[in-house]
Amino acid sequence: MKIACDPVLIYTVIVMMSIMYHYKSEHTLIYGIVSFVIAGLSFRLFDYMTKHKFIGTIGYIALFLVFMYAVGFAQKNGENSYPLSFGIWFLTPQDVLDYSQWYTIVIFLLFQLFMMSVIYYFTKIRYRIFMGFLILIIPFAIYGKEYEKMPTCFIILLAVSYILIMIDFRQMQNTEETEIVGRKTIWKSVTAYAVVFASVASMIPKPEIEADRDFLDTLISAEQFTDRLTAMLNVFRDDTDGQQFFRTNINTPLYYVNASEPMRLKTTTFSTYHYDTDSWSVEDSDRNFVKTFESESESMKNGLLEFSETGSIVKAVLYAGELDGEFAEKYGFEGYSENNISISESKWISITSNVRGSQFAPVPPLVQNFWSTSYRNRMALIKSGLIYADNSKSRDYFAYDEKFVYNYTPDTFFMNSLNKSVTDIFSDDDYKEILSDALDVLESHSEYDEKIRNYINLISDEISDYEDYDDFLLDYGESQMIYNLALEITSGYTSDYDKAKAIEQYFSNNNYVYDLDYRKEKGDNAEDFIFTAKRGVCYEYATAMVLLARAVGIPARFCEGYNMSQLYDNKAINTNFIVTGNDAHGFPELYIRGFGWMSFEPTVSSDGIAEQENTTADSLARAGFIILLLAFAVMMCIFLYPAVSHRLFIFRYSRKSPNEAVSAILCRIYRVFSIDRGYTSQETADLIHNEWNADIYSIADMFDRMVYGEAVLNDIEREKAMSEYIAAYEAYKEKKRKRNWKIKKSV
Repeated sequence: MKIACDPVLIYTVIVMMSIMYHYKSEHTLIYGIVSFVIAGLSFRLFDYMTKHKFIGTIGYIALFLVFMYAVGFAQKNGENSYPLSFGIWFLTPQDVLDYSQWYTIVIFLLFQLFMMSVIYYFTKIRYRIFMGFLILIIPFAIYGKEYEKMPTCFIILLAVSYILIMIDFRQMQNTEETEIVGRKTIWKSVTAYAVVFASVASMIPKPEIEADRDFLDTLISAEQFTDRLTAMLNVFRDDTDGQQFFRTNINTPLYYVNASEPMRLKTTTFSTYHYDTDSWSVEDSDRNFVKTFESESESMKNGLLEFSETGSIVKAVLYAGELDGEFAEKYGFEGYSENNISISESKWISITSNVRGSQFAPVPPLVQNFWSTSYRNRMALIKSGLIYADNSKSRDYFAYDEKFVYNYTPDTFFMNSLNKSVTDIFSDDDYKEILSDALDVLESHSEYDEKIRNYINLISDEISDYEDYDDFLLDYGESQMIYNLALEITSGYTSDYDKAKAIEQYFSNNNYVYDLDYRKEKGDNAEDFIFTAKRGVCYEYATAMVLLARAVGIPARFCEGYNMSQLYDNKAINTNFIVTGNDAHGFPELYIRGFGWMSFEPTVSSDGIAEQENTTADSLARAGFIILLLAFAVMMCIFLYPAVSHRLFIFRYSRKSPNEAVSAILCRIYRVFSIDRGYTSQETADLIHNEWNADIYSIADMFDRMVYGEAVLNDIEREKAMSEYIAAYEAYKEKKRKRNWKIKKSV
């Protein structure tokens, strides 16, 4: 029991639990129990070491070797079952990584050995208040490096336990010159101080301060190790489960952008969803190269690489309608001309990389031309519209200060009613037939000019690509629940675009919540998000929209990239936007027949949540108020307990027999007057008379006759015993009151 109440042991366990909560919250209690056992046994070894230094030192070395062996064993198993090394895993924000049981055990063992050693040494052996403070801030530093909020309970427990440890080993330690007496009395004051400190410190309003860490983050990101880390995390990823979108608070600048408006930047795509793991994986279209090219080649000097022009399919088909009236009448294109299609004037965007390690260039939506880049090796255009650094001799990455220039079309095509009405025609089930017939019309004109040849190639590619989309970008896992909901959401809409917008708006209209702190249960997937939880981050919303769109026949895929929204006006580097790790975003791309790929934003706004979100200061204030109320309740109970206990004893006394009553009265006197049970009844009576000027000799005499003479007491004797007890209790209270008054007066 004495070991279990060791304040140093308890403090060590609190420190370890606060650390392990960061690495795996659901196992915190288990780690706390294991830490308690290990530290308790180790402290006994440390106690032995203080008396037998030589043998004890050998024992500590043996303990150290056992820990290192366990660390090596766990690390080896972790590296065999996890794609990253332990060092990379440790330095990477935990929110963006999958859980590793073995690596977490390594962390536990290393911190356990370190913490129990230094805490024991700098408290029981050589007390150093500064070192104690440094140990205290280690858990806070672990949370702080990822901007994670430590649970309020751990903040308060760490602070209070640190204060108690500090007072215990600074002001209450027995030495050769000084011996502390009345430790119980002192601990009452210490505990009261700690409670008041925790309560008041928690409730005092804290200023809202947002630290500017741009310089530090930039400095760290420039390290070679960070380059390697970024490279390992951003190479060809074959799957994703959205963990990187939870709260990571990475303010490191990734890209500097010069653009006329905020937009999304796409860096990778995924086409196949797995319900069993709630993850996406790549398909051929996500990785297949359309073409490879050199940035310095002659063919790329005038607009390095052409993408599909916005509205080009609609124009090609309408031109076929102009050439063949029967075709136009068959599909309802009569009266329309390609010249009726209104396309907004293209705009420019320049993106400069601030990190090295990505194999994908960030690509804006509706891009028309990849115009220029500072990259001087081979690149590839991927079928999903991505640009990939492709060095055939060795794996290559885009480097620092890499610049990418595009021109793109603003997302205004469907704002034009004529554009929308024409494109809606393509949403019928005969889309392939429309394209095939249009191709026949164009090919029937033997006097091919360059315009017709371009349209023929465009529609031929579209037919081939759409067949691929039809094959695997309509798979929603045959979920009947998702299918029924998709039909319900899109009921009454006929065009792809209108259905897509209805699905996009469904989440904001049906009480879905954006929640960075929400963690899914093991086995949860898109169905659970859509129908049960209704809480999540962009990954859940984008996944849900992709599956719902597929269920109503709209090809769709999951994309990852960044939301470009933070203004950063810096004329020195010609930029007005900045993209950081906090801007990581997942979003859906849907294929609108007749138009092409278009990104949507189903993720509900987090603005309302941010206003309601509890800050650490708010949580501390509430916790402090609760602690103060509980402390007040406890103090009131302590204050009222003697009187209540006294009256309750008198009430219960009346129901006892005389012999039982006298025995109970003497036991009560021992407890109230804090008298050791080793004293005889007569010695107790003498002590009460000398110390408190009260007479309980009759009680002592009755007790002796009852115990040693087997006398049977009567009711009169019982009442006399009670009268003496009450008189002694009143004398006890009066003298204690006078003593407290003298103490206060002297102070």
